[in-house]
Amino acid sequence: MRWQQGREALDGMIARGELERVPASREHADVMLAQARRHLASAVAIADSDPAGAYQLLYDAARKAFAAVLENQGVRATSRGGHIAVRDAVTAQLDPPLGGVLRPFDRLRRRRNQVEYPSSAAPSVSAEEVERDVPKVEQILDVAARVLDQMSPL
Repeated sequence: MRWQQGREALDGMIARGELERVPASREHADVMLAQARRHLASAVAIADSDPAGAYQLLYDAARKAFAAVLENQGVRATSRGGHIAVRDAVTAQLDPPLGGVLRPFDRLRRRRNQVEYPSSAAPSVSAEEVERDVPKVEQILDVAARVLDQMSPL
C-alpha cells in the first residue's frame, strides 16, 4: 500500500527542489536509524562532560531518524531543503496522528542552532537540558522504527 497522507506536500517539495527522489532503501534506512541510536547513546554518555556536544548528537539522532523514514520511501532532502525539509516531509505524513511525538524536533533544531552558533543572548546548554530531551528523542527514534515497517516507497 502506498502512503497517501502528505503526498501532495512531498510532491510540491520535490517540484521545488527541497527533496529529491533516490532509490528507496530499507537497508540504508536501517543503517541511518542505527546511527541515530548510537548518537543518542553517545549523547547520554557525554552529557555531563560536554553538554553542547551531547545536544548536537541528540539533535542529529532525531534528524537521522526522520531522514531514515524518507530514505525508506525513496526521497531525501537536498541542500536547498536542508533540515527543514526533513521535518516538513515527515510531519506532513505523520501529523496527525503522531504530532505530539514529532513536535519537539523543531525545538531541538532551534536549540541545536543556538548551541552550534552561540551568542551572548542564548544561554549555554546544560547536562540537565540534555537529560530532559533524551526521552523526546527516544520517542522519535521509536516512532521512526515503527514507521519504517508501515511506509512504502513513493
